[in-house]
Amino acid sequence: MGTLARGLFITLEGPDGSGKTTQAALLYEWLAAEGYPVLQTREPGGTRIGERIRAVLHDPVHTEMAAPAEILLYSAARAQLVAEVIRPALAAGQLVLCDRYFDSTYAYQGYGRGLPLDVLREITRFATGGLVPDVTFYLDLPPAVGLQRRIQGGGEINRLDQETLAFHERVRAGYLELLQQEPQRWVRLDAGGTIEDVQAALRAQLASWLAWHLAPSF
Repeated sequence: MGTLARGLFITLEGPDGSGKTTQAALLYEWLAAEGYPVLQTREPGGTRIGERIRAVLHDPVHTEMAAPAEILLYSAARAQLVAEVIRPALAAGQLVLCDRYFDSTYAYQGYGRGLPLDVLREITRFATGGLVPDVTFYLDLPPAVGLQRRIQGGGEINRLDQETLAFHERVRAGYLELLQQEPQRWVRLDAGGTIEDVQAALRAQLASWLAWHLAPSF
């Protein structure tokens, strides 16, 4: 294996129920076993402050939360994660694997909630200092299928999961639009298969991508 010439920032995105969190954990195990200096984190969360913000954002009792408050809370958690975890890891030459990042804001609060994308992008630039992922893997799944998976899986049902199907369909349409806007950064994968099938496809795509970002070993 070659050595990382610099830190690399990889994000996983997808609608609710697409299996992102499961796939991120499996991908982390594989990368670590392959000898990569990898760090796994998530949004919102990943820091002591961020996890407390996550609890507020995801609590189903907070139905009165205004959309501007929602985006500012997500951005606060993101600012802390970038400053405390992601930038230091990248500076140390690590491969950072993050379950969601700012594209979730554009998909959920922009396309889903209808907040102006230009405002969201400005807030995001301030929160992240302009840090953009090197590559983003999008796990695509019809919203109705994803929500059914969440219900059947018996896991956490958070405040956003309880939004209407129409909301989640707007989110997915937003993701697909984001893919078209930056095709060089995004890799779309069908999340409709088994966990094993999706993981195999994800590893194959990532291995190919990493091959172009490794410095030769001497």
